[in-house]
Amino acid sequence: MAIMSDRWIRDRARTDGMIEPFVDAQQRDGTISYGLSSYGYDARVSGEFKVFTNVDSAVVDPKDFSPKGFVDRPGDVCIIPPNSFALARTVEYFRVPDDVLVICLGKSTYARCGIIVNVTPLEPGWEGHVTLEFSNTTPLPAKIYANEGACQFLFLQGNERCEVSYADRLGKYQGQTGVTLPRL
Repeated sequence: MAIMSDRWIRDRARTDGMIEPFVDAQQRDGTISYGLSSYGYDARVSGEFKVFTNVDSAVVDPKDFSPKGFVDRPGDVCIIPPNSFALARTVEYFRVPDDVLVICLGKSTYARCGIIVNVTPLEPGWEGHVTLEFSNTTPLPAKIYANEGACQFLFLQGNERCEVSYADRLGKYQGQTGVTLPRL
């Protein structure tokens, strides 16, 4: 398994629509950087946020998830309460090739502020907007900026195509758009 370079990412984005919209170089003028990097792609967070709240005393149950645990907060900035989290999504739509696994890591700018970005791996054959979790580990409110860099995706190419891709097994998050809550 090898990590794929900027040339490979650019080629797959242009010829196969692997990342749309695709930004061909790092952008950072007064923003948290995003776009193509040496061995990855820094994706942006959209302005669609769901902030965790306990206003309705909802119970977090992954088998019977209630949307009452979130409030929608669209905008250019999202304020995450202390020791809480928000869900968002990438601006970019991803189409993962059948011989690739994609790993996501948070941006150092956010990590150095106590804001952790969590995403599970993007499996071979998966496509959609990526739902992002921003955890505010600090005792202070934290600010997330829409349309700026949020996390970096690393592309690992396997030695062969997998036998059964995420698309083949009709994965429950296939083709998701918008911020997608847990499904069973």
